[in-house]
Amino acid sequence: MEKLNQGLLLTREFNAPRKLVFQVWTDPAHFGKWWGPQGFSLEIAKMDVRPGGEFFGCQKSPDGNHVMWGKFVYREVNEPEKLVFVQSFSDEQGNTIRAPFNPNWPLEILNILTLEEKDNKTTLTLQGGPLNASDEEQAAFDEMAPMVKQGFGGTFDQLADYLASQL
Repeated sequence: MEKLNQGLLLTREFNAPRKLVFQVWTDPAHFGKWWGPQGFSLEIAKMDVRPGGEFFGCQKSPDGNHVMWGKFVYREVNEPEKLVFVQSFSDEQGNTIRAPFNPNWPLEILNILTLEEKDNKTTLTLQGGPLNASDEEQAAFDEMAPMVKQGFGGTFDQLADYLASQL
């Protein structure tokens, strides 16, 4: 049986309807325009949003010197309110690999994204944590949690700007 270790809980309100927020998370025409660290570009090689489907893509730093491949394997897709996916770093062939920045980073992170709409605004809640992590992997995740939270803050800022451009 798999074990979800302790993780992060992030909440953010967006000035957009839930249907649109869900769409920009699941449509490759939108997702590549806002996902990832600020300044990085995202090339999507594959995006099949259904249970068992995968996202597979490559993020490049502004100078082009840093390239990171990653993937999501979708477990649950409940439009327009919930996405559950396992996120991993990968090589160019889609094989799960260790993160380039920390040899103890967990191989898999389970993310549970929920969207609730009220008064044409959407509250996004993202709960994420290591899956089946060793003590060393959990410690690496815990140590980097503030940076991960800050990174998602930047990504969510980009999402807010992108949503505003779509209204």
